[in-house]
Amino acid sequence: MNMQVPNVIAPIPPKSLAETGLSTVMMRDLLLKTIFRMNLEFVSEISRQIALPIPATQELIDLARTQKLLQATGTLHATSGGEMGYQLTDSGKARALDALGQSEYYGAMPVPLDVYREQVRKQSIRNVQMTRQQLTGAMGHLILPDELLDHLGPAVGAGRSILMYGPPGNGKSSISNGIRDAIGDKIYIPRAIEYAGQVITVYDPIVHSAAEQSVDDPNSLRRSSNRFDNRYVLCERPTVITGGELSLDMLDLTYNPTARTYTASLQMKATGGVFIIDDLGRQAEPPQKIVNRWIVPLEENRDILALQSGEKFEVPFDTLVIFSTNFHPNEIFDKAALRRIFFKIKIDGPNQEIFLKIFAMVAKKKKMPLDEKALLHLLKVKYPTIDNIYANYQPVFLIDQMIAICNFEGIPYQMTPELIDRAWANMFVRDEKIIH
Repeated sequence: MNMQVPNVIAPIPPKSLAETGLSTVMMRDLLLKTIFRMNLEFVSEISRQIALPIPATQELIDLARTQKLLQATGTLHATSGGEMGYQLTDSGKARALDALGQSEYYGAMPVPLDVYREQVRKQSIRNVQMTRQQLTGAMGHLILPDELLDHLGPAVGAGRSILMYGPPGNGKSSISNGIRDAIGDKIYIPRAIEYAGQVITVYDPIVHSAAEQSVDDPNSLRRSSNRFDNRYVLCERPTVITGGELSLDMLDLTYNPTARTYTASLQMKATGGVFIIDDLGRQAEPPQKIVNRWIVPLEENRDILALQSGEKFEVPFDTLVIFSTNFHPNEIFDKAALRRIFFKIKIDGPNQEIFLKIFAMVAKKKKMPLDEKALLHLLKVKYPTIDNIYANYQPVFLIDQMIAICNFEGIPYQMTPELIDRAWANMFVRDEKIIH
């Protein structure tokens, strides 16, 4: 479902090397490393791999030729579409190996941090305009009280931070995913960015869902046929979901000492999108410590990262952060941390009426016929044993249990008080002492 969002302004392809914003030495070394590692020969394939338009790639090749690092092979192959081939000279190979010794990174030219910062501003998550219709459309599979959408809508539209709290099993994770689906437009993710001569890879196929790439066509009549700067990939707005496995070092740059390369932090990969921290309070680090790490980003829309040398630098922080916890906020945060989280929304269990609506919807979806006697048994006999506390996960759990029993017994799907009892027995563990 396409949302009412302003068109994101595409980054313009650089017409010349000067327009890339990178130093010629860095670009030349990346060119040599890429040709060496990937055994490339023709301008069109080199252009594709280093993510520059053909004219700028040719300019870089010509520069390397004047420095006697590349030479023309002098052969035109039938399969090359009449393109001239190039190869590394002995000096070129030596320079490529020397450059690989400093950093194993090769391939797409990075985007300078300042240029990236400007692109982030143009496609900010805060530019997304969220309406009630969009949010309900993305959460149509969930039965939610109207007052919950009253709180969620403005929170998502503000693109700030949200804390969802409440008892387990009531759909906090499903709501987080629904928010992600409601946003629904596309932005440009850089393959890599450059700061102080260091390359940091950002695009990650696990996190980023590529929608379109812009490739220069060597047979195009136009000098450059790229629709946008190919150093970026057009993607769905990213979503990073972490749970109990989240540790503070995941929020820093990852440095590979063997390859001498950097990978963007998790929240940097989520720039322009959503970062969901599920099950807050289940991590090895205390929740207060995790939230403290977010204080500057949440307040000032910037994050501070560090290189191996210890040099610190700022990157834009443009992410909708959703914290989700089963604990009461006062148990896990101090007041200063809570103040910095923009929206606090309690996700409670359903009342009996909503519970029955969910139960009926799940039963219909799973082709389980409803039975009045079995439902009365569930409501009048079973639920009073747990103080009539309903949770959104229970209808799915109970119906799936009854389906499994029917399949095992070889009987048609049915709902009876006896099957309710058997399903219920699996939903809770009896409180008893196990003797070892």
